[in-house]
Amino acid sequence: MISLAVTGCRDRNSKNQPGRKEVSKMKEQAENTDFTLALLNALFYEEDFESSLKSQLQLSQRQIDDLKVAASTAVEKLSEEDEPSSKSFKESIKQATTQIVKILGNQKAAQFFHFITARYADGENTLPIEPNQIPEDTRIIVNGPAFRMDVFQQGKLIKTYSIAIGYPEFPLPTGVRKATNIIFNPTWTPPDEPWVKGKVSPGEKVPAGSELNPLGPIKIPIGMPSLIHGGKDVSKLGAFASHGCVGLTDGQVQDFAKFLSLVAGNQISAEKIANYEKKDTKTETVKLKQPVLVELRYETIVAQDGGLHIFRDVYERGTNTIENATRVLDKYNIKLEKLSEQERTSLIKGLEDMNQDARGNKIAGVDDPESASTGDSAKERAADKESRKDKGQVTRSVVGQREIVVRIAALKGKGYPLPVDNNSGK
Repeated sequence: MISLAVTGCRDRNSKNQPGRKEVSKMKEQAENTDFTLALLNALFYEEDFESSLKSQLQLSQRQIDDLKVAASTAVEKLSEEDEPSSKSFKESIKQATTQIVKILGNQKAAQFFHFITARYADGENTLPIEPNQIPEDTRIIVNGPAFRMDVFQQGKLIKTYSIAIGYPEFPLPTGVRKATNIIFNPTWTPPDEPWVKGKVSPGEKVPAGSELNPLGPIKIPIGMPSLIHGGKDVSKLGAFASHGCVGLTDGQVQDFAKFLSLVAGNQISAEKIANYEKKDTKTETVKLKQPVLVELRYETIVAQDGGLHIFRDVYERGTNTIENATRVLDKYNIKLEKLSEQERTSLIKGLEDMNQDARGNKIAGVDDPESASTGDSAKERAADKESRKDKGQVTRSVVGQREIVVRIAALKGKGYPLPVDNNSGK
């Protein structure tokens, strides 16, 4: 979701600036891209990103340099200490769009956001319109708010994993990507970012098997800036632990590599994976016989055998609404008004309780942006935010309850499948 903050930034002397309809259309096209300056900073590490900005958008070197400075400056304010960030996800999106419009102007900014959307979410890479859709093909489905990853083979769920996801300041994107390779014993080239914390030098290749290499024994690229990789402690599962990636423990990622290669048509045996691990300083790449789609979803309302599972809106996207719940129910021909009074009451309360960001702050409504800024609790949050101002640390965990299940009799035996052989990393 890109939020375009263009008020006050319009160049009145330009005759070629997009009007309200054009800006609205651009916003709609980009609605599934969570664009922050942290993400922009990561994209500049992609090999052809800068050259594409020049060739496709005709951005000047000065404009590109200004984008780099804005992105790196924002990331420099983030670290991985214990205190959470004082900036909400929506604020991060607004900051990014405001800065980009300021640097590029409305016309180039419109082209820039369209370029980002087309590059990472076009054609086959768009998400399904239907909520909670069960695939009929072979693919991996990751649902960030549920901290869950599923392996489907020809429409059948064969394996489930508990996962870690990107910090809200470095969110796991949405869209459909492809896994084409499994890389064993990957090396790591640290970026010039504060979270490296001086342990290694930026640009200095960290060898496979090094304790300073955060990728673990295996990584699966799924398109910048995201990977599926190991290296995570089991305590990080169900929490935030990466810069826009899916995180697994070493044992989980080895198991996942076995299942991924299986559904791709060239299964790698557990014995062979163990042999790769023994040679942990040698990087080996295995090309999958068939690319496997990796679908990155953000669904906070999921129908599942007898109830609606409502997850915390950890990336603050405003998804826990009665409208979205109605869409899920409609899929199963269940009308909201036909629910029992107890079911409706529980559903409304569940949506309200889970309409919080990762830090436990109530998320303002679209039509009532001040709704989360009143009352004593809001004053306390504002005071806490002020006390933490300029600390800028990343949000590390979900404060409070992560999920509520609202039991609905008409959903019995319906919905998205229950986890299968769940690998919780333990």
